[in-house]
Amino acid sequence: MGLDMYAYVAAKQGQRDEFFETAEYDEAVGEFVNKTVVRPHEIAYWRKHPNLHGWMEQLWRSRTPDADKHSFNGVELELTWEDLMLLEQDILSGRLPDTTGFFFGDPADDYYQAQDLEFVRKAKAEVFVGLRVFYNSSW
Repeated sequence: MGLDMYAYVAAKQGQRDEFFETAEYDEAVGEFVNKTVVRPHEIAYWRKHPNLHGWMEQLWRSRTPDADKHSFNGVELELTWEDLMLLEQDILSGRLPDTTGFFFGDPADDYYQAQDLEFVRKAKAEVFVGLRVFYNSSW
């Protein structure tokens, strides 16, 4: 077990869950397929990057009035252009918040910095053309 983190592009909120809830595994192509829902595409994956997760959690808590009653696990968080600009600045200046958790692992900001910046670049490109970018995690 551990902290697994994903960023993906979708046309609407909830599309990832909608796809997998009704998808069937196609052995011929070796993946899940769904004939009615377009599959969101993943643009980033991190394994145990606690400070980035903490940054996302702080963003979610700032937007969610009753966030203190819930765990930030399996929560779909949309990232706007403004969020991505702020994230980029915080990555470059080393301002991701120190975050700990039982399954989170050690801080990995230096290890993931290039990947984080590449994610921001990809995500901004997707938002620029009118698509929506989401963050989700599981631990």
